[in-house]
Amino acid sequence: MTGLNIFLPYYEWIKAFHIIAVISWMAALLYLPRLFVYHAGPEGLVQKTSETLKVMERRLRKAIMTPAMIATWILGLLLALTPGTILPDIPVWFIVKFLAVLAMSGFHGWLVKCQKDFENDRNIRTSRQFRLANEVPTVLMIVIVIMVIVRPF
Repeated sequence: MTGLNIFLPYYEWIKAFHIIAVISWMAALLYLPRLFVYHAGPEGLVQKTSETLKVMERRLRKAIMTPAMIATWILGLLLALTPGTILPDIPVWFIVKFLAVLAMSGFHGWLVKCQKDFENDRNIRTSRQFRLANEVPTVLMIVIVIMVIVRPF
């Protein structure tokens, strides 16, 4: 555990870049389902814009969403493993936050699957389903922020 002490001088920098990565990831998680809403919309509209939406969705996933998720996880784990932060006794608030981040990662995976379905013209979901799905990252974000800032447990 003492090997992780090397990160202590950089803790604030790691935290800053973690927050930047989280903001980028959240932006993508909120925007991609909105693109899906339009992509799953009325057939006439979709036919005219489908190829453009496919490019936008793929670029958002590959250039922003996935790299931001990876950075969020790496930097978050560095923060969590830095001595004096949450170890050795892992508090309940952190466990709840960690489970919410796992759920967010699962949602990310589901969006990747949906994007690939659109890419291959196999989408079976409605625009209404994507509107509802768009609420998932918001609810998870609220849980995560409350756990980190308020630490109710």
